[in-house]
Amino acid sequence: MFGTSGIRGTVGSEVTAELALSVGRALGSGSYDRVVVGRDVRDSGAMLVDALSAGLRECGADVIDVGTASTPTIARSVGWRDADAGVAVTASHNPPADNGLKLLAPSGQAFDAPRRDEITRRIEEEVYDLSAAAGVGAERRWDAAHDRHVAAVRDACDRVDGLQVVVDLGNGAGSVTPDALRELGADVTTLNAQPDGTFPGRPSEPTAETCADLCRFVAATAADLGIAHDGDADRMMAVDEHGDFVPGDHLLALFARAAADDGATVCAPLNTSLAVDDALDDFGASVSRTKVGDVFVAERIVSEGAVFGGEPSGAWIWPDETRCPDGPLAACRLAALVHDAGSLAGLLESVGGYVTRRANRVCEDNDRVVREVKRRAESVFDDVDDTDGVRVTVDDGWFLVRASGTQPLVRLTAEARSAERADELLDRADDLVTASGVSET
Repeated sequence: MFGTSGIRGTVGSEVTAELALSVGRALGSGSYDRVVVGRDVRDSGAMLVDALSAGLRECGADVIDVGTASTPTIARSVGWRDADAGVAVTASHNPPADNGLKLLAPSGQAFDAPRRDEITRRIEEEVYDLSAAAGVGAERRWDAAHDRHVAAVRDACDRVDGLQVVVDLGNGAGSVTPDALRELGADVTTLNAQPDGTFPGRPSEPTAETCADLCRFVAATAADLGIAHDGDADRMMAVDEHGDFVPGDHLLALFARAAADDGATVCAPLNTSLAVDDALDDFGASVSRTKVGDVFVAERIVSEGAVFGGEPSGAWIWPDETRCPDGPLAACRLAALVHDAGSLAGLLESVGGYVTRRANRVCEDNDRVVREVKRRAESVFDDVDDTDGVRVTVDDGWFLVRASGTQPLVRLTAEARSAERADELLDRADDLVTASGVSET
């Protein structure tokens, strides 16, 4: 039922009002007496929030509805409202036909495996504590979440007076970002700022391909920085002053270097570039690698007392603020780095040395394919790690094949010192996937 980022799927088949009702009932039947709920801009979210709230209240829980908001806004609101849990109704960067439910702890961290398993058990066994009329929970609206988030980001970041920033909201729920940047002194221009769950301006996931308009706009203006979010603004990607899209690994290196001091630990998934390790070497800091997924990064941050964690996909976590990836906070902290240095391109000159290639292959039975890739890889390569998918290390690089936790995809990553070798390693990974039953797309 749960993937690495909660429940996601196609509305009307995998994600239904009945499912949302069941999740609400399961939460309300547990030790979650007060629950914050909110949703991204997808029209189906209103229906799902109604069903979720009904299930919660039917089992005695009180509901605080923050309305349409980013996932980090909803996550922070759990602690602000002294609630026991939160639910963001969102499919994040998935296509418009999808929706989902992400369950959140008061720290902002997504529910860990034991909590997810308990909710799953209650739903599968229909173990609900339905209340009599006198015990039904109440629902009330809280409209201050947006402003509270803006203030929190503003207070956590340095001023950026005069910095010219273009923010591509992707028609999503990330309006905290331009509001916070303006309060910090930036001159902000927005693209795709009208909330629209069909994502007409561009596909929701911020990639080099989907952010082509942002790149062109920044290059054609005097902007110092471009920012892009996904539909629920838990992700943040960037464009430098020349209009070049910045790889997520390089952003991770910049953030890690700014957060770390001597001996510090930074957490990142095993598909992260070695450029991050290199960026931390001068500080005596180190990278602790995790499974892919912000919940695993957040868990490792706690267990190792890390100062920062992130994923190349655009999820950035500063545990002193929240254990939820916070796109608006990341945008403002990156703006502060650029303001101080004078140039994002200049900051990036000291990061790199590797070429990273990524690709996706459509695959309905992705777990089976990855198991077959592992079997084939172990017969050919000496260094095969199956911590999360199949990671193969060779003398001059590595590649990774793993099943997406949110979509019917197999994700491929390869890295080497040269573009030619990275392409070769990606081809090796792709050959293994194709041989395991997936056609090239």
